Amino acid sequence: TAVPILQELIEKGEEEDACIELLSNILEVLYKAQKHGAGEGRHKDRGDAELVKVKKHIQLILERLLHTVNRRVIVLDRENTLRSHYVACMAAILSQLDKDHYSSYIKAFPSRPELMDFLMETFILFKDLIGKTVYPSDWMVMNMVQNREFLRAINQFAVTLTEMFLSNSSFELQLWNNYFHLAVAFLTQDSLQLENFSQAKRNSILAKYGDMRAMIGASIRDMWYNLGHHKIEFIPGMVGPILEMTLVPELELRKSTIPIFFDMMLCEYQLTESFSRFEDEILRKLDSEVEGGRGDEQYKQLFESILLNCCQRHPELAKPGENFVALATGLLERLLDYRAVMNDENKTYSMSCTVNLLNFYKEIDRQAMYIRYLYKLKDLHVSYENYTEGAYTLLLHARLLKWSDEANTAPMQGLHSPSLHTQRQLKEALYNQIIDYFDQGKMWEEAIHICKELAEQYESEVFDYEMLSDILQREAKFYEKILKVLRPSPDYFAVGYYGQGFPTFLRNKVFIYRGKEYERREDFEMRLLSPFPNAEKLKSTSPPGQDITGSPGQYIQCFTVQPVEETKVRFKDRSIPEQITNFYKANHVQKFSYSRPFKKGPKDPDNEFATMWIERTTFVTAYPLPGILRWFVVTSTTTTIISPLENAIETMMKTNDKIMSEINRHQNDPSLPINPLSMLLNGIVDPAVMGGFAKYETAFFQESYLQEHPADKGNIEKLKDLIAWQIPLLAEGIRIHGRKVTEDLRPFHERMEECFVQLRAKVESQYGVREMVCFEDRRSGRPRSMAWGADWDRLSHAGDRQVLTEATPTPKPAPRTSESEDRRNERKENRSSTFFSYRRQDVRQSISELPEPKDEKQRLSRNMSDSSLGSSDGKQPPPRRDSTGAQPSPAGLSLSPTGFGGRVKSASKAPPLPRKISPTVYETFLEQSDA
Repeated sequence: TAVPILQELIEKGEEEDACIELLSNILEVLYKAQKHGAGEGRHKDRGDAELVKVKKHIQLILERLLHTVNRRVIVLDRENTLRSHYVACMAAILSQLDKDHYSSYIKAFPSRPELMDFLMETFILFKDLIGKTVYPSDWMVMNMVQNREFLRAINQFAVTLTEMFLSNSSFELQLWNNYFHLAVAFLTQDSLQLENFSQAKRNSILAKYGDMRAMIGASIRDMWYNLGHHKIEFIPGMVGPILEMTLVPELELRKSTIPIFFDMMLCEYQLTESFSRFEDEILRKLDSEVEGGRGDEQYKQLFESILLNCCQRHPELAKPGENFVALATGLLERLLDYRAVMNDENKTYSMSCTVNLLNFYKEIDRQAMYIRYLYKLKDLHVSYENYTEGAYTLLLHARLLKWSDEANTAPMQGLHSPSLHTQRQLKEALYNQIIDYFDQGKMWEEAIHICKELAEQYESEVFDYEMLSDILQREAKFYEKILKVLRPSPDYFAVGYYGQGFPTFLRNKVFIYRGKEYERREDFEMRLLSPFPNAEKLKSTSPPGQDITGSPGQYIQCFTVQPVEETKVRFKDRSIPEQITNFYKANHVQKFSYSRPFKKGPKDPDNEFATMWIERTTFVTAYPLPGILRWFVVTSTTTTIISPLENAIETMMKTNDKIMSEINRHQNDPSLPINPLSMLLNGIVDPAVMGGFAKYETAFFQESYLQEHPADKGNIEKLKDLIAWQIPLLAEGIRIHGRKVTEDLRPFHERMEECFVQLRAKVESQYGVREMVCFEDRRSGRPRSMAWGADWDRLSHAGDRQVLTEATPTPKPAPRTSESEDRRNERKENRSSTFFSYRRQDVRQSISELPEPKDEKQRLSRNMSDSSLGSSDGKQPPPRRDSTGAQPSPAGLSLSPTGFGGRVKSASKAPPLPRKISPTVYETFLEQSDA
């Protein structure tokens, strides 16, 4: 009696609460009747008969109600409390239906389209209920009961699909597609992921309901293989859902479903002789799924072993299949590494993993994914104020674009992208952002390169002179910053990660790190060790043995390395401001060295230099630093042994370079404190402090050493030459020191002068006189430094003749009312950066016309040679530049490695201290003072 009334109320949509209450009562009475029986004693048979009759009647009504209840659930709002009541009713109805009821219900549809509509609506309804959970997650019983009934229904409808919608004439692609998506959604829902529950709760669910994931997974596999030749229609659309299913962490499920991938490969290969569509889709989906938290090392191993085994059984797919498996597992490995460190507070290793991924996508030519990770890396750098690295990262994207009006084809990233429709617009916006980042990172040389490229476009391509003016002004400011803004050189550190406890991208590898400004090694190590609190720091700088690299622990090795500057041809033999050359000493560097001293042979307690050997290890990184990271992995190492004599030569060259650097610094900035210069000079000239050159003389200049090492004769001469060249440098340094020293330190300075007089007399008597010339910059009076290195072949020997004079102010030219093209060319030639340069002139200006300096001490050096002024008559005319721009020196003049021109005199006797200007200097001034 109640059931027809209920049906009428539901169809009219009235009094929903009453409908729910009435249906609940009917189901409750039916449940109790089934459980306890309808009667007892003599009424039992009659009660049972009535119960059977009522059950049949109610089941027929429930079948008619099913469709109505489905529709009511779909239209109800999720927040509506009636939704859970209707779902409970539907679950109760489904529980009453057995296989025969489903069969009779399907057959009751008058037409095939109506049945298809019903199945479509049911699949959509079930998927919606699974995705938008009706009950709270802790209502385990209600969720599991609902899932059990849904699983029964899905399996029943799967039989209908196979029987009625699979043949060529009746195949319905969308209906099958909805089934697969529903089944995968059911399998991957949170309430069925048993590994997320406690052990007790997991055992309870398995005992009462079983693992429904394995059941539905087997159904999906069987339904896929039933598709036959229709499979190709689901590639690549079903690759993502199948991948999502195989990533569920259930071993048997993975083993039974991963072979579906090979079936997809085989199906596409048989039709097209490739499986590129499948490969593209699975690589794209792997990225999003693993980043979202799915997948693990077990899955990677199963994926590799199962698919390789399948490929080996099909000769036509053996080679391409192996290549694909290697590609997919390589991506999986990088994605798992990236996910492992993605949420760490220290983003250092996230950057490394991001670079590994973007390099991988670049190698396999997946530009969209490559650009996606480029911007992830850029955002990480900017968040850590690594502006230089952020600029280099954006530059990789900009290099992919053309200066054209073609539309952007790759997916655009960043806030600025939606309004930029052409490649030219996007590239210009990227370049401006890159310039800003380089400016913030004090990499003005790199910003200038970008400015020049933009200026070329504005001037020659788009003719936007307003933008050209703006970019040229920015470029000019960068040149000014190079010369005027202090830029400390960064330190570089070698870091080794040893032991099996590190992730694969770090394990037993060495990296070169670029430190931050003013960062001490102690601070760097603390930052380095923070992500690995259990790691042990190795005290030795030698490569560890197998006991360390193969151990399960974590060992970190860290030490400072020195950048090895690449020779710059355009800087060779030219006078360049230190602000320019210093940049290239610490940037664009790919080689780094570490020198480890060790003793060899019999020890000499009085002279350690005689047995001081150097083991020099040179590290080569994968890319130059700085780059898109603050560190790069070491790709090769070489070790060389430096003998004590070679070490002494290198030490002397570095000392001379340091003296020259200090001289230039003090000439450039008179306000600099004098203490560093005092310590440097005193440590060299005072034997009581560092021992002077006596240690080298005792170790290498004895006849016994030459007899034992005849091959070292050339190197001994080089060392003597370097010692001799140090004297004029010390003289200039002491002169500057005397000019700046305070009265409190005057006794200290006088003591240093006394020591220097003795040292100079000794060196010049034994190794010859070296007198050198260095002119100040003609334009600004800024001192220049030579770009020279440890080039032993260029060391001067006897016969070279050069002269030293104090930097003299350049005479200002007479005012000009007009300037012709010839005179402009003349001014350009006058800007030559070599020490001895000549202009093409016909008219000479007398030396007497030069303005006399007010202070004689500022004009003459303390170490000028003792000779008188001579006439310039009869001297050779200045040579002209050749077509290559080379500038030959006058007779007897050459350039020394120290950056000064000089003259080598006889070492027969110690010359007196210089008092007057050299005639050669007088000649040089005449040659450079043409009107």
